[in-house]
Amino acid sequence: MSDTSSIGGVDFHCHLDLYPDHQAAIARAEAAHIYTLSVTTTPKAWPRNHDLTRHTRYVRAALGLHPQLVAERAGELPLWERHLSETRYVGEVGLDAGPRFYKSFEAQKHVFQHVLERCAQAGGKILTVHSVRSAPAVLDMIEAHLPRERGSVVLHWFTGSKSDARRAAALGCYFSINAEMTRTDHGRELIGSLPRDRILTETDGPFTQQDGRPTEPHDAPLAAIAVAGVLGLSPDATAKLIISNLRALLD
Repeated sequence: MSDTSSIGGVDFHCHLDLYPDHQAAIARAEAAHIYTLSVTTTPKAWPRNHDLTRHTRYVRAALGLHPQLVAERAGELPLWERHLSETRYVGEVGLDAGPRFYKSFEAQKHVFQHVLERCAQAGGKILTVHSVRSAPAVLDMIEAHLPRERGSVVLHWFTGSKSDARRAAALGCYFSINAEMTRTDHGRELIGSLPRDRILTETDGPFTQQDGRPTEPHDAPLAAIAVAGVLGLSPDATAKLIISNLRALLD
């Protein structure tokens, strides 16, 4: 990977194409020197995301098919596959067993299995994975279809149990943590239980807020400060830890 010494923070899950001005959002992340993974929710969104990040230093685009959109967009799976060779990064993908999306759960599993299998075939992909109310199923599928040596998984906004987190860590997964996660007892307990060398930060902007506005990548250092408070580390030590973890993931 490129030199990480100039990185000002890590936002490993942000929806930059959902801000009012996509190009300006990318420019702000670049200006702040935040290593940003700009996820997509449908394969049709990929070409513009790819074009706008092809020459950026800090922003990378990920090719996704969001589980919450599978009911309407499963037909885009062949398009997702067609673009896979154009990127190292995949997401947002995964499963969502929440009440609004449970009726498409079997279709979600079909799509996610296909994604995992194609990533395993390609090798070297890094996935940012959604696992709402479905952590055991997500981990079962990762274990079955994406061998650790064939790709890397970052569990985004993980809300599973501590035993799920232990299993995920044993499978080689990383965890991207936003400030919102540090505001609940469960979130703090979970973060405190994670292996420190698997922790990254994210914003999940624009779906989280800071000071009454949608978060952006330049807010990612605030997530690192919140994580520092949970772990009992200094903000500086935590920032260095997160960049070290990013380096290990990308190398």
